Amino acid sequence: MDFSKRPDFSHLIIALESAVLLAFLVLLTPWGSRMTVGRDTAGVEENAAGSEGDTAGVEGNAAGPEGDAAGVEENAAGPEEETRAGGADSDADRGRNRETDKKDYIHWVDFQVTSEALNRAFRYDVSTCQSEIHLNWIELLAYLGARYGGDFSRYSERDMDEIAVCLRNGEKLEEITAGMKYYPYYLEAYTAVLGGMVGEYQIEIPGGQAPDFALPKDSSGNPIRTEDNVWVTKYGLKAFSPIAKNYPYTDFDDFGASRSYGFKRRHLGHDMMGQVGTPVIAVESGYVEAMGWNRYGGWRLGIRSFDGRRYYYYAHLRKNYPYHKSLQVGSVVQAGDVIGYLGRTGYSQTENTNNIDEAHLHFGLQLIFDESQKEGDNEIWIDCYQLVKFLYNNRSETVRDAATKEHYRAYQMQDPDIPGGAREQKLPAETGGMREQKLSVETGEYGNRSFG
Repeated sequence: MDFSKRPDFSHLIIALESAVLLAFLVLLTPWGSRMTVGRDTAGVEENAAGSEGDTAGVEGNAAGPEGDAAGVEENAAGPEEETRAGGADSDADRGRNRETDKKDYIHWVDFQVTSEALNRAFRYDVSTCQSEIHLNWIELLAYLGARYGGDFSRYSERDMDEIAVCLRNGEKLEEITAGMKYYPYYLEAYTAVLGGMVGEYQIEIPGGQAPDFALPKDSSGNPIRTEDNVWVTKYGLKAFSPIAKNYPYTDFDDFGASRSYGFKRRHLGHDMMGQVGTPVIAVESGYVEAMGWNRYGGWRLGIRSFDGRRYYYYAHLRKNYPYHKSLQVGSVVQAGDVIGYLGRTGYSQTENTNNIDEAHLHFGLQLIFDESQKEGDNEIWIDCYQLVKFLYNNRSETVRDAATKEHYRAYQMQDPDIPGGAREQKLPAETGGMREQKLSVETGEYGNRSFG
């Protein structure tokens, strides 16, 4: 073989170039374009099919964090302020979500203040009402709320006493709370719950229990002892327990318990078990906003506070005679008035039906920061158990008209916050004032000790 000659590849190169050119020309034709698009589409579909697995994986992860979400809720109920009040889903953050219409109002309140904290803050308020530095009980509670992140399982009297001493020594609350981001939230939220419950008012008390300055005087200015009722001006608790004095009841913290009639739901009130016919009392002064039949609550009554922030709900009232006969929608009621009678109506579409197994009062308290919250998915109902324990300090005594069997308050009151003045709820004059109960008032029953 002659290795001095090289092979001639020119024909092969020309053939390859021709094939490449032909392929390029084919791709420029419509048929070639369809081939390319089809291939790309097939690739996208393949990727999309692959992403279904990714999507399924995401759904699996989305389902997985439900346990994490439950853990977040549990942590949100923890004691630290930064955990509860500083996190994205804290009460304060949820409470201050801004609506698209630019309205800014509280959307959620978790009221956990204990009766012990309520009592101590209240006593500080009353004992300093005539002092140069008057301690406001709601401000004390709001300070502790911000300090505890709303979790009053951490409450101690020492914490309350420390802030009270600081304030009485002249320190300013604005300066003390300057670094507490959520103090304004707790102040507004707790004011919404407690705002109408403490203040100045006038009330009747038996002459035998009246201080000397409240008694009539003789010509020498000496007090005249009398068995008649006398009026005194007081500063203190002017809200009342929902159940009249001298009537027993039992209760426990049942807020959030499951209910199944109609549909599965949470119990958004506080049940107070007692005897049918027990007088039900207006907790706070206000006006009757709703009354009549509700298939869940039976005969029920709704009273709105004058500032519009609180809606008191009294349900399962007595069959045949649920309400005090003086009431109608729009009526003004005064704290301590008899408004109705405990029963067991409800759980029926048919009016005046007793379908509740155990006679009780369903007492509910709804907070309203904007009228859009009054009805629907945005309602705010709070746990009233601790509040009811606190209100036990002030129970309204009643008398029963022997002729009509209607109950009335035993001691009249004048709440200055009632627009146009208060009306009295007295035994009708035509009955001759015949009472079936002897009146008595225990020392301290009205929840305050200062007269002025």
